[in-house]
Amino acid sequence: MIFCDTSTLAKYYFAEPESAAVRLRLDQTDQVLASELAKAELMAVFHRRLREKTWSRRDFLAAVRQFTKDDVGGLWTWIPLGTSLITQVARTYDTLPETVFLRTADCIHLITALHAGMSEIYTHDRHQIEAAPGFGLSVVTIV
Repeated sequence: MIFCDTSTLAKYYFAEPESAAVRLRLDQTDQVLASELAKAELMAVFHRRLREKTWSRRDFLAAVRQFTKDDVGGLWTWIPLGTSLITQVARTYDTLPETVFLRTADCIHLITALHAGMSEIYTHDRHQIEAAPGFGLSVVTIV
């Protein structure tokens, strides 16, 4: 069982240098956990590729169809964003050193990984990579 953030899940659907390795690793894993926030973020990433003309409408719809199929098929296990989790995210900023740059969505992924009992997070996001050790999380970046 592993926990992935959106940056890693997105590489499952894109043709990028790390994509083949990401697909291989995730397909070999019995359970891939992710924050349910990643569902919305993935759709936003897909749409950004359409908007920026990296993808055609056909590419976009194919990615949406594949993601929906994978989601319905149980490839991803979504961890809900409950009130206690969001409260913990909000409280994180009370003690976060002023030198740490941590966006809300990144904090949600890190806290969700902790909430799920994970000791590591699979990410390609540089802000999460820098912040994760402060949360006691190891970082795995698939290359």
